[in-house]
Amino acid sequence: MKRIKGFAVTADNIVFTIDGNSLKVLLIKRKNEPFKNMWAFPGGFVEVNEDLEDAAIRELYEETGVKNVQVKQLGAFGDPKRDPRGRIVTVAYISFLNKEKINLKAGSDAKDAKLFSADKIPKLATDHNKILNQAIQKIKHENLFLIISELLPKYFKLTEFQEYYEILKGKKFDKRNFRKKILRLKILQKTKNKGYEKYRPASLYCFKKLRQKSTFILFNKL
Repeated sequence: MKRIKGFAVTADNIVFTIDGNSLKVLLIKRKNEPFKNMWAFPGGFVEVNEDLEDAAIRELYEETGVKNVQVKQLGAFGDPKRDPRGRIVTVAYISFLNKEKINLKAGSDAKDAKLFSADKIPKLATDHNKILNQAIQKIKHENLFLIISELLPKYFKLTEFQEYYEILKGKKFDKRNFRKKILRLKILQKTKNKGYEKYRPASLYCFKKLRQKSTFILFNKL
């Protein structure tokens, strides 16, 4: 384990997806010390002339094979004792991906890459459990319209939309009332495409373009 003199910055990625009936988090198993063989967020050191966001996206691809993500900064974490190599501050980013876009391939400093249920996370390296808890709390106060639009495929059934919303909210809604309220907000557009639900044809929807802020406030209060 190499000691770091002075001050260093890393970028970490908290990638969320929905798989089955739960919110999942992408983690890698560290190949090297410190925290060898422990699970952690994909991430690594920011290069001298590199933008923080670019570093986060690069490290994610190098360690997991995941690309084409939109990241949003969660915050900076700089406990002087968070890393035994020296004073290392990390800037954490959050992103949301449809499960079909996640084709994992561990590489670089990662021994393995895997999705974990957000409510069944193992002991993580350094302060990553603390950072994850903060990320999950942040989701509850974010614009769920934007989150779900990134988690769902381009075309989706209303049933899928409700399932994703219920997972993020942590509670169930009456199907008929939920659909009435969602369609009343006019954030979805019915398409000519068809899917299947219980062996019967079902209409597919897509998201309309971003509308006024008041619509999103109402959406989060459903």
